[in-house]
Amino acid sequence: MRLRKILCFGLSLGWLLAAATSRAQTPHPSEYQLKAAFIYNFAKFIDWPSPASADQTPPFIIGVLGDNPFGNDFEQMIAGKKINDRPVSIRTFRTATEATNCQILFVSVSEKKRFPEIIQSLHTVPVLTVSETDGFIEAGGMVNFVEEAGKIRFQINDDAAKAARLKISSKLLSLAVVSTH
Repeated sequence: MRLRKILCFGLSLGWLLAAATSRAQTPHPSEYQLKAAFIYNFAKFIDWPSPASADQTPPFIIGVLGDNPFGNDFEQMIAGKKINDRPVSIRTFRTATEATNCQILFVSVSEKKRFPEIIQSLHTVPVLTVSETDGFIEAGGMVNFVEEAGKIRFQINDDAAKAARLKISSKLLSLAVVSTH
């Protein structure tokens, strides 16, 4: 009986130590987990024009155009979450024209050669365009991730957002590395 108690205690202690060790060794979020969190949180600081029909509650769509660098991280992060009382959905698009019904569109590096065409297609459509590629802001994109001192930061082209009838909060603008007004 005493041996059984010692064995149970030892197993319990081992389990607790293993659990504590695994918590202590929790890996830092990956680059794309951080970028997904940024994108999700951008939605809290953007005002979109009112939908034509306020009676419906369509999902809040975050799109990815081109190669998806997020893998399943984005879907896992937003599972069960809402933005403005709307369920969030992640969709992959092949063309900018397909993406005109989303609210945020991440434009992958794989689409760099098509930036002018993509930006032209979405120029006046209320879709927040986001990328991580040099030249995206200059091409008319709205938000671009950059690395600064080993940290992920972002640039904002507020003029492009205004042309698409999006209002970016001054709080978000103040956090941008480079902001074009």
